[in-house]
Amino acid sequence: MSAGKILLVDDEEDLRNSTAQALDLAGFEVQDFANPERVLELAGFGFKGIVITDIRMPGIDGLSLMNRIHELDRDIPVILVTGHGDVQLAVRAMREGAYDFIEKPYAASQLAEIATRALDYRKLVLENRVLRAAAGQSDDMEQRLLGRSNAMIDLRRKVRTIGPTDADVLIIGATGSGKEVTARALHDLSPRASKPFIAINCAALPANLIESELFGHEVGAFPGAMRARFGKFELAQGGTILLDEIGSMPLDVQGKLLRVIQERTITRLGSNDPLQLDVRFMATSKTKLESEVAVGAFRADLLYRLNVITLEIPPLSARREDIPILFMQLLTEAASRYRREPVAVPPHVIAAIAEREWPGNVRELRNAADRYALDLGLPGHESGYQAASGEAKRLADRVADFERNTIENALMAHGGSLKPVYESLGLSRKSLYEKMQKYGIDRLKFGAAADNSAE
Repeated sequence: MSAGKILLVDDEEDLRNSTAQALDLAGFEVQDFANPERVLELAGFGFKGIVITDIRMPGIDGLSLMNRIHELDRDIPVILVTGHGDVQLAVRAMREGAYDFIEKPYAASQLAEIATRALDYRKLVLENRVLRAAAGQSDDMEQRLLGRSNAMIDLRRKVRTIGPTDADVLIIGATGSGKEVTARALHDLSPRASKPFIAINCAALPANLIESELFGHEVGAFPGAMRARFGKFELAQGGTILLDEIGSMPLDVQGKLLRVIQERTITRLGSNDPLQLDVRFMATSKTKLESEVAVGAFRADLLYRLNVITLEIPPLSARREDIPILFMQLLTEAASRYRREPVAVPPHVIAAIAEREWPGNVRELRNAADRYALDLGLPGHESGYQAASGEAKRLADRVADFERNTIENALMAHGGSLKPVYESLGLSRKSLYEKMQKYGIDRLKFGAAADNSAE
């Protein structure tokens, strides 16, 4: 039997303990949790395991947990544990991407058999990704950091270069531009990919408990500390810590954070014993921190420690050519999430979306895609979008732009190789070649080797 990592989630302690023990005896490495949130910190693109979760839980239920895991990596197998009356729900979950389900009460050997198959599948997925990367084929980075603009091509190049290192990274970008997605991609490309990714929203930490949340505390460290607690830094051991909106962190805590980054040690509140910390730090900010340093709101020495490498995420306004393909990708995801049929989008609507200002960036565009998938229209549809359809010449230009963008995106996805492009677009080789000539598209710009240009 193949052993492997299993994350087990169940709010019923007795059942969780007995299941964990049975899986452990069967040769699996098991971590069990009552709180599903912890699983989201461990499951990611490089996670070498599977998730087994009860379908009925307070807070985040099994289906919601599965969907959130699949937002991180669609190919992580999730096995759902169901009660007698949940079989129809489990069948629906299978259609939504669950690997399998098992009904209570079940034999330990039955669960072990399903887990073995799921782990073998996961192992195959990870091996294929390595082989594709070694062969120079397109990886999933094009889907995670989508866009054909020069800014996004450059960002993906930097992420692929920086990801495998242990360098600390500062990520600058407007609200909703994809800072956490970029941080996740860096983590998943690193040797720490199978370890926790702990995202800490610095703006949401309660001021009176911020040190306890980050560093942990011992019993009696302050009034109400009835038992010892691990801090978020300690929970990230071996993995990555993302300090989201670090500019919101109080100055006195910034000083303590500086020491942690310098020495890679922490001391719990109420303790004198330092703990070694093996983590990689990343931080995000929606504004350049140099301006915060200038007004005394951020420590200059902490900035110099954090920005060993700085990545800037371009807003949508700086990469308008990416908006149509981003919207279509988000629309496809929304249709799947809401179990709706794929929605056709007229070219004039696509063009009008590309011309709009999106101050909330990808986050705002995702909300618009959700509305469109639910047939609720889009803000301004009655005026801006409909007006565009009445301009015949302009519409023809926009249709041409859409066709050119579609061909370029397909070339990018397939590294400039023509055969998968004309097959995926339902074109003949001759038709694709004529359209590429018409729009002046050079396949060499999309990764095709010069000596294969006559493919």
